Order: sequence, then C-alpha cells, then structure tokens
Amino acid sequence: MNTRRRTTLPLHAIAVVVGAFMIVPVLYALLGGFKDNSELSGNPFGLPETWVTANYTDVLASGSFWGQLWNSTFIAVATTVLTVALSALAAFVFARFAFRGRELWFTLFTAGLMFPFAVAILPIFVLLRTLGLLDNPLGVILTQAAFGLPLTIIILRGFFRSIPGEIEEAATIDGCTPFGFFWRILLPMARPAVATVSVLAVVGSWNNFMLPLVVFSEEASWTLPLGIQQFQGQYASDTARILAYLILAMVPALIFYAVAERHLVGGLTAGATKG
Repeated sequence: MNTRRRTTLPLHAIAVVVGAFMIVPVLYALLGGFKDNSELSGNPFGLPETWVTANYTDVLASGSFWGQLWNSTFIAVATTVLTVALSALAAFVFARFAFRGRELWFTLFTAGLMFPFAVAILPIFVLLRTLGLLDNPLGVILTQAAFGLPLTIIILRGFFRSIPGEIEEAATIDGCTPFGFFWRILLPMARPAVATVSVLAVVGSWNNFMLPLVVFSEEASWTLPLGIQQFQGQYASDTARILAYLILAMVPALIFYAVAERHLVGGLTAGATKG
C-alpha cells in the first residue's frame, strides 16, 4: 500500500499543479470582475474590499451580449446535431458493412485530421462567398461540421465495432432492417460515445473564433468570441469590466461541460478499452 502511494503521489502532485494553472486564471477573472480598476491594480489577487456588481449587471443588461449568446448557442447546437448525425451514419457503414475500398475511404476521412483549418481559410472564404453563405449562420455550421467529421467518425466507429455481431444477427432474425438496428439498438448502446462527441462538438464550436470572424461582418451575427474581442477594444482601459464580460461568456460552456463531464470521461475511457 505504501509503495502504491509513493507511486501515485507524483501523479497527484502533477494533477494539482495542472489544475492550479487552469483554476487560478478563472478565479482571478471572476474576482477581478467584482473590483474597480484601481483596486484591481493594487490588489489583483485578493478578495475585493468593495464588491462592485455593476461590471456584471451592465453586461447582463446589454442586448448585444444576449444576442451573441443566442448566436453561439444556435450555431453550437446546430453544428453538433449535424456533425453527430452524419458521423454516426458514416461510422455505422464503416463499422458494420464490408465492401470494397472500405478502409481506403475510412483513411481518407481520417486524413482530415491532418488538414489544418488555418490553411483552408482562404478557399473556405471563396467557397462561402460563391455559395452566398457569408453573414449566414449556415456558413459557420456547415464548415464546422465538415471539419468535425473525421474525429467524430473515428470515435463512433470504434464503439460501433465493439458491439457484438450476435446482437445484430438476432435483430435481423426478428425482422429488423439495417437502419432499424442502427436507430433502435446501436445508437442507444453507444450513448456514451454519442455524448462524448457531442461535448467535443459543442465546446469546439463555442470557442471557435477564426471562422465566425471570416464569415460574419455584421455585428448582429457575431458570436461570443467575436463579442469579447469587440468589447475588449471598446473598453480597453476598463479591465475589470472586460474580466466580467469574459466570465459571463464562459459560464454557459462551463455549465454544459460540468453537466456532461461524466459522460465525456466515461465515453473516452470506454473507447480506449473497447475500440
């Protein structure tokens, strides 16, 4: 027992250090949003002497903040639904059907992981302009879904392949069609994997900055990352208010991740042991 503790102690220490690097900036921003700028300069890490709630209430009273929150939420949800739906169907075909060229096509999908988004930004802009999708949420949704397909297919295929073939044979004998087996049996059994890729898609869309910057020119279409940049430029000298805006922009994603974290960890762990 003592040997095991000595072995795991360095791992725990590393986890604490990494956690501190993540939590301390968030706490600094959270407390800084309750200070005025003079106190933030003189007492950056301590508790506020006077809790200034106006920094947060002013942001919450802003119509632009709620508009950006809605845009981010709509794009994230639509991207996730489209990515998971298409990836699940493709992963089902790659996992449960044998056909000529299957591994070649799967390799082509996985090759998308090696294609950096920054390299494709100019062709994407030209394509979206040609299709009339600039200043249109579909321009962001479709592009994000396309870039999310490779990783999502890889994760879901590993889960689908782990489902025993005997279950599919029994379903077929009972008169279940291939799509019926996929919809009624396979997807419910792969719920941890679906939850995992859904979390990854939502968080990736929520934090995406470059693509909305390229697609949207009208302020009414901006997402929260663009709103943060604009707010920082508008209140460059008011650091406390910027910190308050940043915290409020993080809250929805943090709540979603806190709720879905158990599914994310469980899905990744099961994928490592089954895939």
